[in-house]
Amino acid sequence: MPTRLKDIANELGLSVVTISKVLRDHPDIGAETRKRVLKRMRELNYQPNFAARSLVSGKTWTLGLVVPDLLHPFFADVAKSISVVARRQGYSLLISSSDEDPDLEVREIKQLLARRVDVIIVASAQSSVECFRLIEEQKTPYILIDRRFRGLDANFVGVDDEAVGALATSHLIEQGCRRVAHIRGPEVSTAVGRLEGYKRALGSYGLMPLPGHIVSLGASGDHRGEKGGYEAAKRLLSIKPRPDGIFCFNDPSALGAMRAILDARLRIPQDVAVVGCGNLSYSDFLRVPLSSVDQGSDKIGKCAADLALVLANRKVRIKSKVELISPRVVVRASSQRIPISAQADSVS
Repeated sequence: MPTRLKDIANELGLSVVTISKVLRDHPDIGAETRKRVLKRMRELNYQPNFAARSLVSGKTWTLGLVVPDLLHPFFADVAKSISVVARRQGYSLLISSSDEDPDLEVREIKQLLARRVDVIIVASAQSSVECFRLIEEQKTPYILIDRRFRGLDANFVGVDDEAVGALATSHLIEQGCRRVAHIRGPEVSTAVGRLEGYKRALGSYGLMPLPGHIVSLGASGDHRGEKGGYEAAKRLLSIKPRPDGIFCFNDPSALGAMRAILDARLRIPQDVAVVGCGNLSYSDFLRVPLSSVDQGSDKIGKCAADLALVLANRKVRIKSKVELISPRVVVRASSQRIPISAQADSVS
């Protein structure tokens, strides 16, 4: 017979309620009691009966996450942060990838609904909001991350994408670039916001995009962005006048762009400076370390998980919440034309 909470409670002279609170990491329980209970659980190899917990609580203690690309480091970091927070509160995380395919995304969401997850978290590949009406009909709380939809009243956690575009473009201009091009992403909110920020920054310096200096990655976006960035940069380098700075929609596209620049026997950043977005963990170890806008992927994951746990434990729907993470530029060799000392002298 598997060990029950009642068995542990009887052995330790405690109530079942106390044992349950230890499992849920409830703050009412003292450190010594918690230590005794957890020690005995380990000794007895106690495994919680989630089916029984679900019957009592009406919850499955499971969160669902759908992202466009699990190989993309940004979404991997977000997933890891969500998982860490969820695990601490006794929740499991089911993760799936849509591969940037709206139809596959709908199927994955239907699977999560069939499993009766408590909350769905999704970075969506959809072009409309119909998919979210399906979730709402099931009365399952959901959170959008990274990508949002105009006119949809939904919980959202992500970065201010206009600020991303403005920060990256302003940095390139401040490094002496005057012909700043942009490799933009597909028609999703992240790409639209970053394009607007790019244009806004140029305008604030009395500049404007030159003909042909805005090139689209097409449908690739986060998915296989290196190849799209390479082809987009080749087109930009063939234009006269050639760009002297490129702001790329994300880091994978920036990696492709840098390869195209080096293949053309041009120097980075002297001939063409490059800034990406995402601040990939290996950016410092590239042949030319990549400057990038840090979106705060860890913060996005943590905020999304915290909000999901609030939603999972509410009996009634609460007002939708929007959390915007402030981006920051991490400057590395790919864009640093002006030495830090010279920048400090010019400021003083």
